[in-house]
Amino acid sequence: MSFMEFKHAHLFCGLGGGAKGFNNGKARVGNVQSKSRCIGGIDVDAAGINDFHKLGGLNGRVMDLFDRSQYIAFHGKEPPAGWREATPADIRRALNNERPDIWFLSAPCKGFSGLLSEGKSKTEKYQALNRLTLRGIWLALEAYQDDPADLLLFENVPRIANRGRHLLDQIVDLLRYYGYAVAETAHDCGEIGGLAQSRKRFLLVARHIDKVPHFLYEPPKKRLQSVGSVLSRMPMPGDVRGGPMHRVPALQWKTWVRLAFVEAGSDWRSLNKLAVEDGALRDFLICPEMRGTVLGVRDWNEHTGVVAGRSLPLNGAFSVADPRYSGMEYSQYGVLKFDEPMGAVSGQSAPGGGKYTIADPRMSPSANRHYNLYRVIHWDRNSNVVAVSSSACLDNGRWSVADPRMPAADEKLIAHIRSMDGTWHRPFTTLELAALQSLIEPEEQLELDGLSDQAWRERIGNAVPPHAAEAIASEMFRTLILARTESTMSLALTPIWVRPVAVALSVAQRAE
Repeated sequence: MSFMEFKHAHLFCGLGGGAKGFNNGKARVGNVQSKSRCIGGIDVDAAGINDFHKLGGLNGRVMDLFDRSQYIAFHGKEPPAGWREATPADIRRALNNERPDIWFLSAPCKGFSGLLSEGKSKTEKYQALNRLTLRGIWLALEAYQDDPADLLLFENVPRIANRGRHLLDQIVDLLRYYGYAVAETAHDCGEIGGLAQSRKRFLLVARHIDKVPHFLYEPPKKRLQSVGSVLSRMPMPGDVRGGPMHRVPALQWKTWVRLAFVEAGSDWRSLNKLAVEDGALRDFLICPEMRGTVLGVRDWNEHTGVVAGRSLPLNGAFSVADPRYSGMEYSQYGVLKFDEPMGAVSGQSAPGGGKYTIADPRMSPSANRHYNLYRVIHWDRNSNVVAVSSSACLDNGRWSVADPRMPAADEKLIAHIRSMDGTWHRPFTTLELAALQSLIEPEEQLELDGLSDQAWRERIGNAVPPHAAEAIASEMFRTLILARTESTMSLALTPIWVRPVAVALSVAQRAE
């Protein structure tokens, strides 16, 4: 058995999900087997680069890739003293003057994302951020114009095909000028990586015609897992074995109550089934402060009230039952069943922003025992001895009290409410989001750089799932082995990413 090494580099690398996946990619053709090596990653976020080192011992470099006009437009001020524009020579130095066989670029997607309003996406700030896509491709190509990379991938949110059409057209023209055949496609990271989430992405794939005459095929699709198949392998949220990223976020009491009443597999529309009389839940009487039109949902055929300056779902009837949409995106307070896959993990994976709550049937590993577990002490009786340790939890003894005071609606706390289906409707922990992204195996621990759950979640949501990147890398390595050994490729069962028509177009471009 002989080995053929392929070097990959990552622009806008983030915390290194794509790089980790490429390092795990494998291909074998005859007696030749691939091995891979990451020669570097570049990103402006220092915390992300620290994670890049931590996640797989990878070599990363902090570098601002804005040009001067983009910097001013995005930050609203002049660059600090000593700042200068990155050049192709800087890119080569960041990669220790090694040439990548494969470039992988995952440029900032905030300006193209549907989470950003159409109006805001058109502001100069986000237009400058969007132009990083074109500048990043140019830097990668220009840095190695004398010896181009064999393959190049550029991934982003699907909406870039519309909001960034003018930039994509320039990117395609640029790649063809440098000798590449190009294909634009969309794929589901969950399907090619076998994840427990559906994560649709845009992918632009390019192969250098002179170096890679063989076609590049799409990776085979796999069945989506259920979230329960991943989470059941992890300790319960709050367990010290999970580390600091496995804590349950504190939510407002009213949010916990609403989540408890949302049916598993559904979203806030489940609340419409509750009977409310005189501003109180008739059948439960636990939330008398829910008056008026909190979380109100307008019928498609009725008019709405005045549109106020804070038209938010939590302070009025500012939601609508739109019959034109049936997907999971933007479904507020959605609760996933334990045996179904989730939607894409995003940087804003909060319970009020989508299906980021799980109906967890594991109330406790020992919930069916009766050794003072979940015991509640009466308000006017004495407690047992208070254990001088961090192990005094509600599921291992009499560490709860029948407090006659109901929490205020906006009081933040961690509530264990057994829902009517017998499960605990709770938000995903940050560690669980990392596992669902395949950044770690469920049995592993992880602690990213910094102390902020919000920052952790944003970096996790922006990451390329390693399992999906691994599937793409394996197909690319197979194509490169065939190209370098001059083997004859047999037709694969999956579609061609870079098709013959793209080859013809690129040849015409080069001739012109």
